[in-house]
Amino acid sequence: MGVEPHTDLAIEVNNLYKSYGKVDVLKGINLHVKRGSLVALLGPNGAGKTTTVRILSTLLKFNTGTAKVFGHDVLKEADAVRQRVSLTGQFASLDEELSGLENLILVARLLGYSWSQSRERAKQLIRAFDLEEAGKRQVKTYSGGMRRRIDIAASIIVSPDLLFLDEPTTGLDPRSRRYIWDVIRSLRASGTTVLLTTQYLEEADALADRIVILDNGVIIADGTPAELKVSVGSGVLKMRLKDANHRTQAEQLATQVLGSPVQLEADPTLLSVQVSDSEQMTAVFTALTDVGIGLAEFALEQPSLDDVFLSLTGQPTTNDTQETREIA
Repeated sequence: MGVEPHTDLAIEVNNLYKSYGKVDVLKGINLHVKRGSLVALLGPNGAGKTTTVRILSTLLKFNTGTAKVFGHDVLKEADAVRQRVSLTGQFASLDEELSGLENLILVARLLGYSWSQSRERAKQLIRAFDLEEAGKRQVKTYSGGMRRRIDIAASIIVSPDLLFLDEPTTGLDPRSRRYIWDVIRSLRASGTTVLLTTQYLEEADALADRIVILDNGVIIADGTPAELKVSVGSGVLKMRLKDANHRTQAEQLATQVLGSPVQLEADPTLLSVQVSDSEQMTAVFTALTDVGIGLAEFALEQPSLDDVFLSLTGQPTTNDTQETREIA
């Protein structure tokens, strides 16, 4: 493999472009990820997240720019990169006719383990992922959460230096999602660098050291969760109306006072808007009460990552598992 490059970066991407015909998917992105860190890559559907992961895992070529993993060029030194990384995609890559244990043994054999080593490693992972009761059953009988656990287990038969997790909890129930979070934290604590793409902002908030937001092929934000929350303003004003019939009037008044768009929540009595100080909050309250709009609740809350996402991309996140997939 030659001399190992010395670098503190697990991922080093500079001015990376990728297009399909006339469609530009990545437009000169720069992404640096330190060894041992956990970075979440967020963005609307079609932003270029999966394309980025596929390039870095050597599954897809790009047009121009540079992309390195642990100092190895992903195009010129693809074999060296593959020895250091593992990828868990959006769908479980399992043989449904085999049991969970048999799937792990098969992967271990493909990676060069002996039969005895393969069985031992597979049993270790079955225990670690709390799948001892299900391990001997065919994968086609598994729940979504069990499938994701086995899929991630298969990704770490050989502990990777860098693990790509492409929306690993999409479609899972909250309990299964929390279990996967614990698995990811454990991997990071063991020294594995993790690049996570996700549609769930609370997932990124709970797990990531840094969050990178990609929109329309361009990185539009990069920072810690706390830094990104501060960037959208001092807080979010939540207003719950006594009468939902007043919502349109309340929205218009708040927009006039603040000069900012008001978000209409799913609850027909609830509105929210970003404010920069308490004086703006007072002005909105006065404007509403002066025209007789009754308020059941009026509170200033700290910004969430949802607020950051909405502010930067102009659209809310979606957790729809039938979402439109990115090109490629």
